[in-house]
Amino acid sequence: MKEILLIGAGRSTYSLIKYLSKNAVQHDWKITIADRIITDLKSRFDADSRIEIIEFDVNNQNQRETCIKKSNIVISMLPAHMHIGVAKDCIRFKKHMVTASYISDEMKALFDDAVDAGITIINEIGVDPGIDHLSAMKVIDEIRDAGGEITGFETFTGGLVAPESDDNPWNYKFTWNPRNVVLAGHGGAVKFIQEGTYKYIPYHKLFRRTEIIDIEGHGKFEGYANRDSLKYRSIYGLNDIKTMFRGTLRKPGFCRAWDAFVQLGATDDSYTIANSENLTFRGFINLFLPYNPTDSVELKFRHYLNLAHDEISLFEKLEWLDIFKEIPIGLKNATPAQILQLILERKWSLSEQDKDMIVMWHKFVYTTNEGKEKELHSSMVLKGKSTLETAMAMTVGLPVGISTKLLLEGKINEPGVHIPIKKDIYTLILKELEENGIQFVEREIS
Repeated sequence: MKEILLIGAGRSTYSLIKYLSKNAVQHDWKITIADRIITDLKSRFDADSRIEIIEFDVNNQNQRETCIKKSNIVISMLPAHMHIGVAKDCIRFKKHMVTASYISDEMKALFDDAVDAGITIINEIGVDPGIDHLSAMKVIDEIRDAGGEITGFETFTGGLVAPESDDNPWNYKFTWNPRNVVLAGHGGAVKFIQEGTYKYIPYHKLFRRTEIIDIEGHGKFEGYANRDSLKYRSIYGLNDIKTMFRGTLRKPGFCRAWDAFVQLGATDDSYTIANSENLTFRGFINLFLPYNPTDSVELKFRHYLNLAHDEISLFEKLEWLDIFKEIPIGLKNATPAQILQLILERKWSLSEQDKDMIVMWHKFVYTTNEGKEKELHSSMVLKGKSTLETAMAMTVGLPVGISTKLLLEGKINEPGVHIPIKKDIYTLILKELEENGIQFVEREIS
């Protein structure tokens, strides 16, 4: 019997656990789920004889070492900054490891140690990053193998609400960590290259620099730039590419309205607000506006953000969130971003009947070996099945689970610290993802 240790069991792990459980008997696995809070886990999975659920503190060194030592492979679904301690234990005890998070410099630095230990640590194997790598590298390699040269690559992913559950003026609900949504774009200027020219977008301009993307059969979306696109040139072997752009998808109109909060300063997480627990939503918004003894908060808001009278739909989006109402906040020592998150969670949380949706879109521009200019689009749209088995949970959890199985079967067997960009990895994972309903539609445009 082989033992799988899953550390961290948040909302994105439901489909992962179901996948592991489904394969446990056939492959003779025992699955230990280790989390700080286990009440919900026990109610959902305690009846499965192949699953053991334990209370777990990742900072408890003895407990962590004991659990890792007796496992064959470790899946870390912890917050990204906690992976390194787990990875070092995996190296020490010679255990494979899988995580969906972006690979950090600290993780990369463990490459030689992982090779010496004879173990494989796979990172960036969720949805984005993860499925984006798998699906992009498939097309990139196909174009190269046919003698073509890629001159432009753009990729966008969005966690959205499914059309049948889209019932608010923002056309959006939280489908993953709300804090990450509120803080999206923080962390320095976004970098990319466009037609051979380096481009940079500072945070305060990020949500005004968007582009419209039309996905056949699913309508229009808007995309804004995401993180550092430049580093993916070397990762994908596209060092001479003229355009490289990574972005996030929303429905049209979202970014213009979200920019109001950015310009206001309501997404700032760098300081706390005095007496925040006694503020109301209206008082919170008024904190950022100039003093005027006669003008209303609404009027000051419009003037400060230069909202023209013809931008009624934009103002209605903001007003719909109840930001001008005297609703108590009740959070002590809260940052502006934490207060904004509280305001948004009242209106953007999925109801029991709601379904989410993942949308991913790639654009490849290339020259064939005959010198012809071509453009190819590849898209994947997946709807969730329930509030537990969401599209987000499926697209994060299934690639993690499949990678775990392939490592235990020895089908992934290259020691070191890796991301899933090699053909022998992405071919197997994409095949099984397709069997589970996650598949791409490719369309040649010209």
